[in-house]
Amino acid sequence: MQLVVGRIGRAHGIRGDVFVEVRTDEPELRLGPGAVLLTDPAGVGPLTVESGRVHSGRLLVRFAGIKDRTAAEALRNTMLISEVDPDERPEEDDEYYDHQLIGLDVVLLDGTLVGELTEVVHLPYQDLLTVTRPDGKEVLVPFVEQLVPTIDLAEQRCVINPPPGLIDEVEAELDGGPEGDR
Repeated sequence: MQLVVGRIGRAHGIRGDVFVEVRTDEPELRLGPGAVLLTDPAGVGPLTVESGRVHSGRLLVRFAGIKDRTAAEALRNTMLISEVDPDERPEEDDEYYDHQLIGLDVVLLDGTLVGELTEVVHLPYQDLLTVTRPDGKEVLVPFVEQLVPTIDLAEQRCVINPPPGLIDEVEAELDGGPEGDR
């Protein structure tokens, strides 16, 4: 199975280093020295990580065969993909790979079916779960413990506890705002 683990950003310096936008919770494993990564677009890779270090809070990587700034800049916006055993699990019990979550039934605390988890959207500060309702509408649920208290892979379900209005707009609690009701 293939997982996107990063995206190459701008070149840094003149020796072929690039900044990598990390998209994995395990960068030391997926982007460490010796890691061989597939790419999108495929014609750019595969790329082998020669070295990596943190610079100004971001991951700076050098790939084998990329020896100058021009070659490094040509890699900009390339997605980095790691080949992962589908049975592999993250070390922490409360961590999941996207492929483990896709396809789960999404239910409320009382067991009412909400829909199917169809995508995990990774944003810089928070992940969102895309839930496709039976009528085809999509709902985004912040992937935080307060709203998603249970992931049960054995039962293939994701239990959510949404605030009023997140799943059904009719249930939304309207705030009169600073001016109140008129």
